[in-house]
Amino acid sequence: MEDYTMKNKQAWEYNAYDFWLKEVGAPQDRAREILENPVKQLRKYAAYFEKYEGVRVANICGSCGKKAVPLAVLGAEVTVFDISKDNERYALELAEAAGVRITYEVCDVLEITSEDYAGYFDVVFMEGGILHYFHDIDQFMERMHFLLKPGGRMICSDFHPLTKIMDALHLEQPRMSYFSTEVFEGEMAHARFYDATIRDRMPKCSYRKYNLSEIMNAVIKNGFAIKQFDEHPAWDMPKLPGEFTLIAKSL
Repeated sequence: MEDYTMKNKQAWEYNAYDFWLKEVGAPQDRAREILENPVKQLRKYAAYFEKYEGVRVANICGSCGKKAVPLAVLGAEVTVFDISKDNERYALELAEAAGVRITYEVCDVLEITSEDYAGYFDVVFMEGGILHYFHDIDQFMERMHFLLKPGGRMICSDFHPLTKIMDALHLEQPRMSYFSTEVFEGEMAHARFYDATIRDRMPKCSYRKYNLSEIMNAVIKNGFAIKQFDEHPAWDMPKLPGEFTLIAKSL
């Protein structure tokens, strides 16, 4: 495991379980919301799934299972790949409370080499802003292709590269040139929800942000055909793009 990955692991295992209890709610309470309307819990991503029943889904950096569990309730066979044991704990408790089973692999997704997963999945799915945790986007996309069966779909939803130059999502991260290739140290995603005393001692993450051409070219070069690209408004600044979703087919 590379040094920067270990640094990100330390950050995402710092009080993460307690954070999810606070922000998402107790697993039993969250599970009730999911069971009432699992499609609603998938939010805009539901539109990108052609079906759920029997579909093998790799949920990349699936965190606390907020999307993995609704997918499992809808009939998908879901495997989460994530670096945090704290995230795994919450996600498995959430799945149990919802009465479904998910597989959770605590690992660096760049180091997935098991032949058990080679060409295994129908869909690889990521959301919530994960690409900046990986310093080599070509290597990342190569692993996504490795996981997918021929003809499988990648649903890649992430922060819009515009957020490199302006804080349209209020993530409180450094601004930089749109074309910057800088690797930098910054706060983990939910640090801003803590008071300054706790925030100052939270471990930092190591980031590398990409522009749009870097993302698209990495997808194309690593065995995918891009089928759709959608831009989504920033959460509270609807005149600006805040996120995107890219759909690609494994060739």
